[in-house]
Amino acid sequence: MGTSRIAGFYNLSIEKRLVQAAAAAQLTPDEISAWIAGGLNAESADHMIENAVGLHALPLGLGLNFQINGRDVLVPMAIEEPSVVAGASFMAKLARAGDGFQTTSSAPLMIGQMQVINLSNLQEAKFKLYEHKAELLAAADEVDPVLKKFGGGARDLEVHIFDKSPIGGFIVIHIIYDVRDAMGANAVNTACERLAPQVEAITGGKVHLRILSNLADRRLSRARCTIPVNELAFDNFSGEQVRDGIITAYAFAAVDPYRAATHNKGIMNGVDAVVIATGNDWRAIEAGAHAYAARSGNYTSLSTWGKDADGNLIGTLEMPMAVGIIGGATKVHPAARAAIKLMGISSASELAEIIVAVGLAQNMAALRALATEGIQRGHMTLHARQVAIAAGASGDMIEKLAAQLVVEKTVRIDRAEEILKSTARDF
Repeated sequence: MGTSRIAGFYNLSIEKRLVQAAAAAQLTPDEISAWIAGGLNAESADHMIENAVGLHALPLGLGLNFQINGRDVLVPMAIEEPSVVAGASFMAKLARAGDGFQTTSSAPLMIGQMQVINLSNLQEAKFKLYEHKAELLAAADEVDPVLKKFGGGARDLEVHIFDKSPIGGFIVIHIIYDVRDAMGANAVNTACERLAPQVEAITGGKVHLRILSNLADRRLSRARCTIPVNELAFDNFSGEQVRDGIITAYAFAAVDPYRAATHNKGIMNGVDAVVIATGNDWRAIEAGAHAYAARSGNYTSLSTWGKDADGNLIGTLEMPMAVGIIGGATKVHPAARAAIKLMGISSASELAEIIVAVGLAQNMAALRALATEGIQRGHMTLHARQVAIAAGASGDMIEKLAAQLVVEKTVRIDRAEEILKSTARDF
């Protein structure tokens, strides 16, 4: 694609925005129509979940200005919260002055867990399993021939002893599985279930739970950005003030779990929006992110913020990112397929790296607002539109009413209804 910088995009009609997106990523009319119609019909939904009764739509927006590893990317974001798409897009614009976002990923390794109970000797069982490691891995490797064909499969086996649990001692086997461009749940879960009889024969115990872990700490993605300090200045705030304010706000999240929870929620505003738009499992990503944030025993910030020798702002984000571009809703859901094509990606690692870049951008947007003008100014401006509509405004009156609510600094539905009534009386 050309550039993710599209001037005045927010001022265009939805129809014209779609034309721009289609031109940038060579999307077909059918792919574009998936976004207009929500990308799914009731019949398809009935095949995806049980007891389907209809569809539930979310707004789909485009994150602009993203430059990731030197490549421009238009990012699909499905989210209902105002200011997220705008905030991430603006921070991506600032990051372009520092060469955008630099990202990396580890290998797509997932962990399958097997809980083995009713063992007479935990150490003996552990050693026996390691003695049979090669044959267990060979058996796991045959579970998914397609995955194996593309270079995936079982990579390692670990045995962990838990001798002080509420039910006494048991062991947990970790099967480390390379899932390539899949999210990996099906392959890993199947491998664990297939190995259960073999594990029971080796140990003399009983395999109880057999399932993957959503703490995918072998499958990490990382994003880094450098923001030139002069790019941070706005209104009456100098670049140094904004930079130091962001770093001080990060320090709060680094030491206080109450703040870290909200800080990381801001990161996930950006992350989840892309995960949902691409048909991936946002609950798994959320679970893995928060578990990873607590891996030291203290819940803390997923991101870091500091400055370099030249005084520029430096941000980093590392987190588990178990996403796929094959299988599941990413292939079934037409809107998800169009989202993958829009980004021009060909691997799950590329998708994961885009997602963490968006998470870092959204984190910076929240910290910048908190450290300067306060979170409410930008957020309330956008929220006021929703309040205006909820109060009954339509057409041009939506923007007029929203603007008045913001000026009054009273973005509440009762005040909106009051203004609408007084306006109606004037006519």
